Amino acid sequence: MKNYRFLLPVFLVLLTFSLSSCDVIGDIFKAGMWTGLIGVVLVVLLILFILRKVRR
Repeated sequence: MKNYRFLLPVFLVLLTFSLSSCDVIGDIFKAGMWTGLIGVVLVVLLILFILRKVRR
C-alpha cells in the first residue's frame, strides 16, 4: 500500500483543477438544500474512506 501514497496528492491536485468552486456552489443552490446537504455528507464520507485506506 505504501506504493500508492503518491496517488493522494496527485488526486487532490487533479480534483482542485477540475472543479470550480463557484460552479459547484451555484449548482448546489439550484438543486436545493437537501441535495446540497446529501452531497456534502457524501464528499466527507468519501474523503474519510480514502484517508482510512491510505493510512493502512
